[in-house]
Amino acid sequence: MTKLSSQQTGKVSSWVAEGATLSQIQARLASEFDVHLTYMDVRLLVDDLNLSLVEKAEPKKADEPQAETAEAAAPADTTQAEPAPQSQSGVSISIDTVMAPGAMVSGSVKFSDGSVGTWYLDQMGQLGFNPPSPGYRPSQTDVADFQVKLDTALRQAGY
Repeated sequence: MTKLSSQQTGKVSSWVAEGATLSQIQARLASEFDVHLTYMDVRLLVDDLNLSLVEKAEPKKADEPQAETAEAAAPADTTQAEPAPQSQSGVSISIDTVMAPGAMVSGSVKFSDGSVGTWYLDQMGQLGFNPPSPGYRPSQTDVADFQVKLDTALRQAGY
């Protein structure tokens, strides 16, 4: 690893104090001092200098109420979480608190016509759907709304 001067280590310390990330420190070392280090070398440098990176909390979205965030983080006593609020198309989804066998995450979906099916994401991240009856196909509008709501619900649940 390249030996940094006391001036350079002082700059690294000030960058860390300002809240810079490892990749930002890596870029600044390259641009300001022409010192090219790998990400891991920068991590070790910060550790060697006994510096602690400033953890930045993710900003909460203004449209997410506090109660919903707490509900998503705490598992419910039932096998299914509360369904997401219905939109104009009438599609609602829920995430199981006890996942289906072989699934990373699973849940159910209620389409605008009242049909209820189950969905799951397998270990490879592929989406699977079990229709309420053989040959059932939801409308294209419901499918699009389902995909958007599933993405939102999974992000809120930390997936």
